[in-house]
Amino acid sequence: MNFKVRLLLVITGILSIFVLYFVSGCMSLAPPSNTENLCLIFAEKRGWYRQAKRAEDRWDIPKTVLMSIINQESSFVHNALPPRTKILGLIPWKRPSTAYGYAQALDITWNDYQARNNKKHARRTRFKDAIDFVGWYLDMAARATEVSRDDAKNLYVIYHEGITGFESNDWKKKRFLLVAATKVENRVKTYESQLANCDHGPARRR
Repeated sequence: MNFKVRLLLVITGILSIFVLYFVSGCMSLAPPSNTENLCLIFAEKRGWYRQAKRAEDRWDIPKTVLMSIINQESSFVHNALPPRTKILGLIPWKRPSTAYGYAQALDITWNDYQARNNKKHARRTRFKDAIDFVGWYLDMAARATEVSRDDAKNLYVIYHEGITGFESNDWKKKRFLLVAATKVENRVKTYESQLANCDHGPARRR
């Protein structure tokens, strides 16, 4: 085998490794195949159960609530952005907010989270950081209000409107928000029922 052939084989091997690495990376960032079944989510996404449990233990917010809110906010799309507004209903314009990532965290709130928790390298596109952020925010919400830590519906309203917005009660006039909060609440019940059957079974991958 001459030098050129060997060199070609080496280059081909390197390119193959690069392609496999790139494809596997893209697959790991893809949202779960079934976002409405928590057992399947944890089975498919290596490490998510452990990271959800860690956030639950740290902030005393049920992992089912954390996961349901992230589902509602981004459908588990790691780099989700709010849709752009449109001029005259046709021309794409600015986005309505700086919400970004799994948790749709705003720039100012994310910066506050990083500063208070010494997490300057945390990223909104990294699941373990995003779910910890949601837990942190809901912990603050529960401390600042009389909302229970397992009250998914009202916790979601606070997450969406902020603590001040929740206390103003203006959110009660927002039908779209009430519908979304009810979805979060119902999904939590579904997730809890699913986990009761798979929490210690082979469907979960830690």
